[in-house]
Amino acid sequence: MPSHDSTHMSARTGPGSEAPDVLVPWPDLDRAHGSWPDGVRVHVWDGVEPVGLDAEQLARIGYWAMPYATPGAEKLLPQLPGLRAVQSLSAGVEKLRPLLPEGVALHNGRGLHDASAAEHALALTLAAQRDLPRWVRDQDGGRWDPHFTRSLADSRVAIVGYGSIGAALEQRLLACEADVVRVARRARPDSDVHAVSDLPELLPHVDIAVLVLPENPSTVGLFGAAELAALPDDALVVNIGRGRTLDPDALLAETRTGRLRAALDVTSPEPLPADHPLRALPGVLITPHVGGGSATFRPRAERLIVEQVRRWAGGDPLVNAVE
Repeated sequence: MPSHDSTHMSARTGPGSEAPDVLVPWPDLDRAHGSWPDGVRVHVWDGVEPVGLDAEQLARIGYWAMPYATPGAEKLLPQLPGLRAVQSLSAGVEKLRPLLPEGVALHNGRGLHDASAAEHALALTLAAQRDLPRWVRDQDGGRWDPHFTRSLADSRVAIVGYGSIGAALEQRLLACEADVVRVARRARPDSDVHAVSDLPELLPHVDIAVLVLPENPSTVGLFGAAELAALPDDALVVNIGRGRTLDPDALLAETRTGRLRAALDVTSPEPLPADHPLRALPGVLITPHVGGGSATFRPRAERLIVEQVRRWAGGDPLVNAVE
């Protein structure tokens, strides 16, 4: 999709007076969400087709809402000398942050994926607890072999990385009559949130551990051999955060013996090689990092972009700033 422009110009140029233009990933947002504010020229680029803007136009871009899940889109950054703010539609920005030029503010997609990721975590958990992968294989093989399964109801679930996605997941788990244990980087006694340092005491008493951890130096490998060993036999490990927060070798060792089970939307490495041994284990369910990619994402992302552009035009602080 080549770029096309939507122009609403006046004497007002907003906070990016040196580079007042904005670049967004989808066309016709003004038709769906109301006209663009005066003082802003809007360009569109989907991250796939040639950008369709000359050097002078690129130099005027002050705010860029990046295309979502489009590898290579970040290569445009060096061509945007007037850039002042970048909007990522992902919640995690650990790979984008070091690529930004000095002086460019970063904003993430916090909140856009809460419902979608929580649904996916719940789906993975229910699928693993109720043996859905086995029933699918039996259906494909023409077998009818009923048996009783585990349950989510009355299970104790630790949400490790309790933030907005964790809170959305908690609502769904409670509706399924599970008992939820909240775990975050720091304890919050007023809201019954435990610290990560409490995991050794908590994990022996949970049936399911759901990891919703971002990737940063303090979380890489945070859930390792000691944490997995602390879980009781037949516990389920669900990871919808970042693959590298869960030690892959330790996980393979525990799932290969059948002592633990796993349901993973993120892996390390990612993509997981076709011949990786995790793929062949009966107690492991893997989806290809699609937790945030449901139908709820696009409308919410559009509303965020439109709100940010309006704030940009009015000189107001943008939301979801990344420190």
